[in-house]
Amino acid sequence: MKKKIIIIGGVAAGMSAAAKAKRLNPELEITVYEKTDIVSWGACGLPYYVGDFYEDPHMMIAREPKQFAKDGIVVKSLHEVVDVDIEKKQITVLNIKENIKFNDFYDELIIATGASAINPPIKNIDAKNIFHLKSFQDGVELKQELIKPENKDVVIVGAGYIGLEAAEAAKHLNKNVRIIQRGSRVVAGSFDEEITDIMQEELNSTENLALHLNENVLEFEIDDNGKVCRVKTDKGNYKTDLVIIAIGVKPNTDFLINKGFYMLRNGALIIDGKGRTNVKDVYAAGDCASVYHKVRKDNVYIPLATTSNKIGRVVGEHLAGVEIEFKGTLGSAAIKVMNLEAGRTGISEKEAIELNIPYKTVFIEDANQTSYYPGQEDLYAKLIFHKENRKILGGQLIGKKGAVLRVDVLAAAIDKEMTVDELGMLDLCYAPPFALTWDTLNTLGNVAKSKLNK
Repeated sequence: MKKKIIIIGGVAAGMSAAAKAKRLNPELEITVYEKTDIVSWGACGLPYYVGDFYEDPHMMIAREPKQFAKDGIVVKSLHEVVDVDIEKKQITVLNIKENIKFNDFYDELIIATGASAINPPIKNIDAKNIFHLKSFQDGVELKQELIKPENKDVVIVGAGYIGLEAAEAAKHLNKNVRIIQRGSRVVAGSFDEEITDIMQEELNSTENLALHLNENVLEFEIDDNGKVCRVKTDKGNYKTDLVIIAIGVKPNTDFLINKGFYMLRNGALIIDGKGRTNVKDVYAAGDCASVYHKVRKDNVYIPLATTSNKIGRVVGEHLAGVEIEFKGTLGSAAIKVMNLEAGRTGISEKEAIELNIPYKTVFIEDANQTSYYPGQEDLYAKLIFHKENRKILGGQLIGKKGAVLRVDVLAAAIDKEMTVDELGMLDLCYAPPFALTWDTLNTLGNVAKSKLNK
């Protein structure tokens, strides 16, 4: 008898698991239930579609359902799983199009339901022309309004990754942009002050862009047509034609509450290195699940496409009988802030303090390449390292060119538990168009070494 696998959710993690499992073991019976009509697509491309950097939203789709069908994977779109009975190994499915419920049974289950944008409790939050930027449909609907010439003034609530990417999208369409952030810094959860200061300086120097920090939105005022027209905060009242809410996401796991699953406080399912939940024969992957952090030594919630695909692949291999384990994440991430690029990996200084790790930091201003070859730009770098064993704990870089790919090197260094001494002498590429003789990362390691040796 064939083993029957059901996957709830057909985006990155779910389809990665399905494809890998089927390739390794064609005898598996795999059914995917997806509540939307789009599967196997990359949400990271949304801001750039919205900003009209490209025109066809289907470019975000990796594979169509008919392609999976050719491989023997059954994909049922517009089917939402609304309940799970772990004792009976049974799910309840709502056929959205026909409004009919039915049951299905599994031998093994993968939960890959992703996450949804958080909707803050602000008065008139349901007014017209207030958007999120999380789902495929979000992107399509937002772009339809954003490209209209009459929608000139845009307010973005939230200054995290999505908020800043949405700001660039709106600026690319020549809109007047106002970013309102409740906290004191942009992307505060990922980057330390030295880096966010540079981001904020860049945003503040951008024409027709206003950055409001330490400001709380109280109400969305609406016109006679029910459309948002002004944003009221605790510090001001601003005209707007369109609002984008980008204050974070929440795992789509409400239907699993009180079902016996171990979860983080925000509802993310806790999994091990093989993607297994605490419930027998039930796996989870993607934005609905936690991930083990190699430096923090704990399960955390970091919803990243890279991690989703990797854990999905691990689950797929494991279901096909291959013993493999995901060793953990470093939370490596990158963002473009107008003319700047920034990346981070490992832990921040704030996290080191929270974890009571004995640490030190260095922050340097350097250059991405030699001065005599055209194109030299400033490059700023921060390193967090253990003051006793000298191992690298985290790093952040920002600049106009060459910052993000250097963060990849730091990620590899942390993964292999390198010390600052080793980083200082690491053999890195040099040529005048690409780096200095002593690359910024070498200099970062050597400055850290000197600080420890004092």
